[in-house]
Amino acid sequence: MTDVEITDVQATQVDADWTWTFVRIYTDAGVTGTGECYWGPGVGDIVEDSAEWLEGEDPRDIEPLVHKLYEIHSATGSLAGATVSAISGIDIALHDLAGKLEDQPAYRLLGGAYRDEARIYVDCHAGAHLGGAFEGAKQDEHDRDIYAPESYAEAAELVVDEGHDAIKFDLDASKRYEKDRHNRHLNAEAIDYKASVVEAVTERVGHDADVAFDCHWNYAGDSARRLAAAVEDYDVWWLEDVVPPENLKVQREVTQATDTTICAGENVFRTHGVRDMVERQGIDVLQPDMPKFGGMRETVKAANLADDYYTPLALHNVSSPLGTKAGAHVGVSVSNFLALEWHGRDDPDWDTFVEEDVIEGGSVPVSDEPGLGVTLDLDVVEEHMKDGETLLDPAP
Repeated sequence: MTDVEITDVQATQVDADWTWTFVRIYTDAGVTGTGECYWGPGVGDIVEDSAEWLEGEDPRDIEPLVHKLYEIHSATGSLAGATVSAISGIDIALHDLAGKLEDQPAYRLLGGAYRDEARIYVDCHAGAHLGGAFEGAKQDEHDRDIYAPESYAEAAELVVDEGHDAIKFDLDASKRYEKDRHNRHLNAEAIDYKASVVEAVTERVGHDADVAFDCHWNYAGDSARRLAAAVEDYDVWWLEDVVPPENLKVQREVTQATDTTICAGENVFRTHGVRDMVERQGIDVLQPDMPKFGGMRETVKAANLADDYYTPLALHNVSSPLGTKAGAHVGVSVSNFLALEWHGRDDPDWDTFVEEDVIEGGSVPVSDEPGLGVTLDLDVVEEHMKDGETLLDPAP
């Protein structure tokens, strides 16, 4: 197909498991591409403000178009934040659109596939997975302590029994025994409690599943080192985001002080944001969030950089099924991919946003379908639209 031009760019936000921003790019060929941005206020506005710079352009020129957007939006902060998230959603939509125009799956535009499917790891929520617990609760309807180590273990066993072989828990979900959460300090009792959670979960699932634990940047360097040391004897897949993301020197010191695998990267942007982290061996596993990090092509570049240092890639992901499928295309196209996060297990509406099945067993398969291979259900989008948003056009 020749002489294809972009005619419009639209975005809309929905309230679901997260606040997802969907992007659509329309062409004069009657073909539309759909993408997704990481959540956040103002992201959709930046997407639609980009329309004037994309209209009239050939959507198959993905790299030059994305590069142009970074230059044009430099005044609004194209190094990080909402601007990069907006461009990420455009990048994903361009890969979907170019794939449809060329009758190729998106992963082939990224260089081809190392595997047929992207393994997923399930984000779990302590004993809340056992049912009956509400957000913020410490007890469930059966008066069971949902943050007891045994509750974590039962939840892990439940998810593994559903057919998943990779899971993650929030190790910071309970502030139990922490005297002052603002000073980032863990005393001995708090560390012993967290280590007991790790012990209970890893011993319950054994080798049936890889188990990671997220700390959400909560701890000071000394506390992070002591926590990592306390769980070294257990089968921890990785310990994630143990210190705040701003100070690479502390991140590196924590990583190099322990045999526990340390993972980070979801709060940095573009290859420039991860270069020092990778080159200075500040992490054992790199974990960008693709619809926030810079999009599909930028994430592949970061994966290749990490691979030069023999560092594996995991993908943080809180996306809808569409963004999750886009993440799978990235995952299959890089050699050092470990797994893609799935944050939708507890959302009954999660899989309704696209017309196709996305999760199969413990993975997201990819096929030879052109583009991303999924179709956004605009009726479901309309049901969940945030107030003040405009429904995406179904056709050019």
